[in-house]
Amino acid sequence: MSTLSDPPRASFQLSMLLSDTRYRGYTFQAIALLVLIVAIAYLANNLVNNLAAAGLNISYEFLGEPAGYDIAQSLIPYTSQSSHMQAAWVGILNTLLVAFLACITATILGVIAGVLRLSKNWLVSKLMSAYVEAFRNVPVLIWILIINTVVILMPAPRAYRGETPDVEMLFGAIAYTNRGIYIPAPVWGPGSMIVVLTFLASLVGIYFFRRWATAQLYDHGRDINKLWPTLGILIVPTTLMYFIMGSPIGIEYPELRGFNFQDGIQIQRSLIALWLALSIYTGAFIAENVRAGIQAISKGQTEAAASLGLRPGRIMNLVVLPQALRVIIPPLISQFLNITKNSSLAIAVGYADITATLGGITLNQTGRAIECVLLLMLFYLIISLSISAIMNVYNASVALKER
Repeated sequence: MSTLSDPPRASFQLSMLLSDTRYRGYTFQAIALLVLIVAIAYLANNLVNNLAAAGLNISYEFLGEPAGYDIAQSLIPYTSQSSHMQAAWVGILNTLLVAFLACITATILGVIAGVLRLSKNWLVSKLMSAYVEAFRNVPVLIWILIINTVVILMPAPRAYRGETPDVEMLFGAIAYTNRGIYIPAPVWGPGSMIVVLTFLASLVGIYFFRRWATAQLYDHGRDINKLWPTLGILIVPTTLMYFIMGSPIGIEYPELRGFNFQDGIQIQRSLIALWLALSIYTGAFIAENVRAGIQAISKGQTEAAASLGLRPGRIMNLVVLPQALRVIIPPLISQFLNITKNSSLAIAVGYADITATLGGITLNQTGRAIECVLLLMLFYLIISLSISAIMNVYNASVALKER
């Protein structure tokens, strides 16, 4: 009796790279990669030869030379005698600061506007629609200049001397002027780090408590009140540790001395204009993403939740938004990247971001255009890839898990 068996596999031959479908795709990818490498090598060699012909060479020694210019806002120590590298770090931190603040604020505005745009209240819905259409269809640079102009129209610091009766500090601690906003600053004493660590531990505790409460709701149907326990975990441990350590954290209020406010923390006018413009502009796009994500959820989900007796707010928080996140997160990543890249417009209002420092003043002073541009490209590439990686991890956590 004869038996059937698979034919023996033929030995590998070079012709199989094109004729065999198992290898053809790899062949084309290898050819494309080789062509790309050759093209990049040709361009790099051409650049080096042209620089050599012009008596130039690529060097980053200028980063150790004194910068020779001042920066109004700096999160780290900096003077005009600091190096160009230190100035670049100041610009990087300023860029990350405005990008982080704008991402948080834009997300809050976008979620609120996106939800309210679907409101059954005609006036609220139309107002949100007007906000979205107005800000989406006007370039962000225009909004940066408009908001900067509004900040310039605020009262001058001398108006707080009492000569102008309508001008006074907000809550007796915050001064809004045409130079920026002055807010109280914390004064860190001995033992303050323990209080800060206690506060951070409270935030971690809140995360695990709310996660446990959500699991109780989904697994056992127990609706645990999260508000008061959350406030208790947030306030009580930190407050107790604050008094146990002898009140190590104080507050320094801004005071008008001479022609300007001293002490406290000054939020520069340029930072306010850039922060608000990026937030409001990008928030309009995020609102559309939120609206699309909510409308992607079947109405049957809302009707089923309502039939169980859930209130509209609970339906939105427990049923609609968790499912809508799978639709909202991917385009939200793009909006966060846009905020980071649009922050390069900061030079329009004099905010010292990385483009203004390394790609502006340093480039003009040293004449090292190629080096500065390459560093700028590397920075924006790294920060964009980092944001994408972090958001993709979160996107994977909320993605639908198939059985």
